[in-house]
Amino acid sequence: MNPALETSTRKVILAMLKTQGPLSVHEMSKQLGITEMAVRRHIHSMEKEDLLVTTLVRQAMGRPTNVYALAPKADELFPKKYMQLTLDLLGELLEDQGQDTIERLFEGRQGKLESRYQPRMQGLTLEERIAELATIQNENGYMVDWAPSGEDAYVFNEHNCPIAQVANDYGQACQCELALFRNLLDAKVERTECLAKGASKCVYIISQNK
Repeated sequence: MNPALETSTRKVILAMLKTQGPLSVHEMSKQLGITEMAVRRHIHSMEKEDLLVTTLVRQAMGRPTNVYALAPKADELFPKKYMQLTLDLLGELLEDQGQDTIERLFEGRQGKLESRYQPRMQGLTLEERIAELATIQNENGYMVDWAPSGEDAYVFNEHNCPIAQVANDYGQACQCELALFRNLLDAKVERTECLAKGASKCVYIISQNK
């Protein structure tokens, strides 16, 4: 089957389950106008990805049948506008409470992140702390790589910024990230490139505190 058609059918099945709730293979086959075997192939693929949950339903007549519904993981596949909501809320807060409140909000977030991640830095060398910070940032979607750079220094690259839209409007996000890195690493950290300022990535140069 054409790969584009495969993808299209999969999306339609997901949309059907999202809008109609649990369905059997027979019901999906009838609505899609394709064979039950073709539907089962898509179902099997999505089950392996933990996108579906299956329930055996007993019927008044005949054998019990499986019905399929979306698993919580599948919710990630549908459009979200969380970032626009965040921007709208920050805008309202800025208008009502002023710049100082925005500063405190970002500083509070920074403090919570430090408390969350500081235990992961205990007892590590600087290089090990950098490696752990890269793991943390990759867990959060920043697409990090890093490497030694010259004598006793390291370059730390973030190729993606999940909060780029917020950072574009609120420079405090970038300032707090820089402070977070300095505190977690207990090191000198300088940012030389920034995605929010039009660069292709965020670049940090890290070295031991003198």
